[in-house]
Amino acid sequence: MTASSANPPKRRRPARETPKPRPVKPRTDVPKVLPEEVLLVPVAGTIGKGKGAGGEKWRIEVGGIRAGEVYINVIDEPPVGLHASIQIYLNIKSQGRGIGRVGYAKACQLSKHEAVYAHMRRSNTASRRAAEAAGFIDATPAGFTQLILRWRRSVGGPTS
Repeated sequence: MTASSANPPKRRRPARETPKPRPVKPRTDVPKVLPEEVLLVPVAGTIGKGKGAGGEKWRIEVGGIRAGEVYINVIDEPPVGLHASIQIYLNIKSQGRGIGRVGYAKACQLSKHEAVYAHMRRSNTASRRAAEAAGFIDATPAGFTQLILRWRRSVGGPTS
């Protein structure tokens, strides 16, 4: 029997499930923040978090209290190729207050990049809504499993 006519081996099930992120319920007990209450403070990046060519990192503060961090790295990964990629992390107590929407928008505006991409799980609806509210649009190629959103700097605005 030749190798081409042999049946391929069956894929076996993993011994345990892949860990999934914990479900987060939307918070309705806290008021939303105003955009002017959210401050992005530039900080030194670390490897993989805003350090390197084209990388930038900010600490997110609301009322002088740290609420999280946002950073942009330049990465070269399919299907986009070489591009600026944004990541945002909020403290649990800061989630559900609209801080992510403002963080995405301000970080993109403060960055030196003309286009910024956000990669996330399709199941991460909170991050998707926050990014779309900040001006990101779906740029996911057909058949790609992860969600890819793109933000582009607007031209012809009040300052140009």
